Amino acid sequence: MSTRTKQIGGAKNGGQRAIPEAKAQKWYPAEPAPTPKTNRKTAKPQSLRPSLVPGTVLIILAGRFRGKRVVYLKALEDNTLLVSGPFKVNGVPLRRVNARYVIATSTRVSVDSVNVEKFNVAYFAREKKAKKAASEEELFGDKAEKKEIKAERVTDQKSVDSALLAEIKKTPLLKQYLASSFSLKKGDRPHLLKF
Repeated sequence: MSTRTKQIGGAKNGGQRAIPEAKAQKWYPAEPAPTPKTNRKTAKPQSLRPSLVPGTVLIILAGRFRGKRVVYLKALEDNTLLVSGPFKVNGVPLRRVNARYVIATSTRVSVDSVNVEKFNVAYFAREKKAKKAASEEELFGDKAEKKEIKAERVTDQKSVDSALLAEIKKTPLLKQYLASSFSLKKGDRPHLLKF
């Protein structure tokens, strides 16, 4: 602790005193402040299952489109999979899906002609809207604002779908297979099913 010397007046006061530069704390916490543990783990990119190859037909298990069959296009940098229905066949648009919530089937579609270069995590990022105070009518009104889809998204979907549909039409009954949804029936044993 750094100190400074101060001259003191008076015959019996010693002449000078050492005074600390910073004053001591008046209050101390009863318990020591918690220190965060050091994390020694390093972030590693997720390794996908060997069955997840671009062009594989997947079955989505959770979310809005559960039970739908989709075509896997590519892996994105946030460890999600880019899939498409195609939208014209079963109503599933271009979207990201977690690899844990899909079943890979043995059916394959060639995706060499499909251009998916522009699709990344930033493409699917949500726009941040400025918060404003809602009026009473907006809070209790029946009108729910419809989310508008950008024209860019529509054109991207059409370009991907047209390339995918050209490949799908080459295989008989593949379009009907993608249009049908997957579900378990009575007596089905999931562990014995061959996808």
